[in-house]
Amino acid sequence: MPVVFRKHGYVASFYSNEGNEPIHVHVRKGGGEAKFWIGPVRLHESVGFKVRELARAEEFVREHETLIREKWNEYFA
Repeated sequence: MPVVFRKHGYVASFYSNEGNEPIHVHVRKGGGEAKFWIGPVRLHESVGFKVRELARAEEFVREHETLIREKWNEYFA
């Protein structure tokens, strides 16, 4: 599971076997996990996050959208 970034306890990564899906990232912290599509950034699914944690995760995904695209293309190309 390649890690894209870590910030304030949140870890964003890809699952190795999901290269056939559109660009997306999984964000985990504590017992929560969310999947965000990229381009535009939008939540696909979330489990275990409180509303505030989920909003923070989305903020970090938006902040790192360019990096996520670059890492996705490097890994899955």
